[in-house]
Amino acid sequence: MTAVVELRAARKRFGQVEALKGVDLAIGPGELVALLGPNGAGKTTSISLMLGLRRPTVGEARLFGLDPADRRARSRCGVMLQESGTTGVLTVREIVDLFRAYYPAALPAERAIVLAGLDAKASARIATLSGGERQRLYFALAVCGDPDALFLDEPTVGMDVEGRRAVLASIRTLSAAGKTIVLTTHYLEEADQLA
Repeated sequence: MTAVVELRAARKRFGQVEALKGVDLAIGPGELVALLGPNGAGKTTSISLMLGLRRPTVGEARLFGLDPADRRARSRCGVMLQESGTTGVLTVREIVDLFRAYYPAALPAERAIVLAGLDAKASARIATLSGGERQRLYFALAVCGDPDALFLDEPTVGMDVEGRRAVLASIRTLSAAGKTIVLTTHYLEEADQLA
């Protein structure tokens, strides 16, 4: 069985700083894996290599057995990065519909919005959302394409307790449906609940 995500002897150097030192990792279909560690531990760098956003200095990254930059691999992924942004003039529903158009077999917009716990805000302009609501919007954008693999980099940072619970419940639902999920966190209890 081909791993969904692989890092083979992956090293990443930024000038004199070696952010990753020979990481070997294989994540199979349907697995939920949490990368746990403090800030600066290399979690986001690992996700960047897995997605082809950065190249390893040494070693290799594979996504669905392909180069992570290959469109055939990328079209099967949903991504929520730490640093995200959208235009504030569209509504939640409009931006979810826009992102859905990028995928061959997207979820219905309402399903993605409900998974993110934003059904009460579906008609709200993005500029009016709180910081935690924006985080939930980025989660909706990550899941709206009904991806085979979901990459969530610190998905609950900035969320209130209710929003955090809703997103964690949705992650469990997606995992139970067989999605491969890679998430980073520095919350031990979050990793323990999910992975």
